[in-house]
Amino acid sequence: MRIGGRKMKAYKIGAVLAEFNYEVTMLMMERAKAEAEFLGVEITKTIKVPGVFDMPLAIKKLLECKDIDAVITLGAVITGATKHDEVIMAQASRQIMDLALSYDKPVAFGVNGPGMTELEAVDRIEKGRDAVDSVVKLLQRLDKV
Repeated sequence: MRIGGRKMKAYKIGAVLAEFNYEVTMLMMERAKAEAEFLGVEITKTIKVPGVFDMPLAIKKLLECKDIDAVITLGAVITGATKHDEVIMAQASRQIMDLALSYDKPVAFGVNGPGMTELEAVDRIEKGRDAVDSVVKLLQRLDKV
């Protein structure tokens, strides 16, 4: 595919999708798929996990695949009655960053939260598109190194 007169590599992306708050994460996935198609890249494998806290193992499995160039994560951590959302985000984000560094492959943190209401989560579904943009930009820049 050509973008801006330049030929783009057809990257293969894995996706990890949290089922918790699925009415939001499903919309994020739709945005991610549309952006991938627009950019000429392909989301080739998707693993659904119960929630954001469950993402690291699924991400690891995708990063181990030789045919996956990068991984996007899509989730929504909505505030409840406790600080549980903050704990989930702190732990998951750290594990996800560590996996990207361990496997030398980009992993986009497309997870909204913490401290977010359901309405705010819906307002932020474009994070799915942003996750695809992020890994594609990073892949292109790393290819030049």
